[in-house]
Amino acid sequence: MAISGLWIENGCTSCGLCESMCPEVFEMPDEAIVKKGTNLVANKDCIKEAAQRCPVEVIHFEES
Repeated sequence: MAISGLWIENGCTSCGLCESMCPEVFEMPDEAIVKKGTNLVANKDCIKEAAQRCPVEVIHFEES
């Protein structure tokens, strides 16, 4: 299955874990954000791992 959607809910603690694990997808100006134009399909593995390891569980994705 391919990732068709990715979002970050309120509550990010700005730990930087997602950005360090998947810098092609996430960036951390103040709180984590998903970079515009990101290729979700090509970065599927690191997106899933970042979501799984997020200490406050605010990274979510949708698969189709």
